[in-house]
Amino acid sequence: MIFVTGATGNVGREVLAQLTAAGVPVRGLSRTAGADLDDPASLRPALEGVRAVFLLPGYRDMRGLAAEFAAAGVERVVLLSSQAAVATDSANAVSAYMIDSETAVRESGLAWTFLRPAAFMSNTLRWLPQLRAGDVVSDAFGDVPIASIDPADIAAVAVKALLEPAHEGRAYSLSGPEALLPAERLHILGRALDRDLRFEALTDEEAWTRMSATTPIAYVQAFFSFYRGHIIDETTVHPTVENLTGRPPRTFTQWATTHAPAFRAQPS
Repeated sequence: MIFVTGATGNVGREVLAQLTAAGVPVRGLSRTAGADLDDPASLRPALEGVRAVFLLPGYRDMRGLAAEFAAAGVERVVLLSSQAAVATDSANAVSAYMIDSETAVRESGLAWTFLRPAAFMSNTLRWLPQLRAGDVVSDAFGDVPIASIDPADIAAVAVKALLEPAHEGRAYSLSGPEALLPAERLHILGRALDRDLRFEALTDEEAWTRMSATTPIAYVQAFFSFYRGHIIDETTVHPTVENLTGRPPRTFTQWATTHAPAFRAQPS
């Protein structure tokens, strides 16, 4: 049995679907069943018969979670981390919880694999409110190219690591096949939607003000550290997805075409 945390999220949903399609017994985390990742002991009933876990980072007691996994007889943990775990500034808020999560799993005695993807292609969905209002999208860091990755490709690597012992003790950097600027991604999305879309880059001051209105300041500082301080590299294209799955990672064009209905749908 494989236990999937974040089973309704961008990556967890894909992991669950791919394991199910492969005929692998799988159990997704459900808060309605009383399980809560911030309360490790609450997971005990859900961990019965589980031999491998797909784990999200950043919960309140990562060491407690790892201890519960070990006590339940779990053999292997695949942790969704990020490039922030190898950032040069470990005081960065995002890096700090990624590093802490990796450390907790590494020190647990369980077999582990860390996945360190670049930004998700699905982050594009944050443009939905602007696209419902018109054909102009404004966003931060317009001059930063990112080799973003389809969550389905992260899931494909996760499934390999969950099922095969060859990936134990490995930390995989993952990316899509090309580094694109936000304006380039919007242009591709516009083609998929048959719309003439235009990107407007926010100044750093505008971006700081907009982000600070909805995001804790430590995380705003973290993103500026990433993309203005250049403490992470999300531009490099890594061959990992193709090396491990035998096929190239999906392009942003493929992602945009597949997810175009989400951008056409009207809010309920």
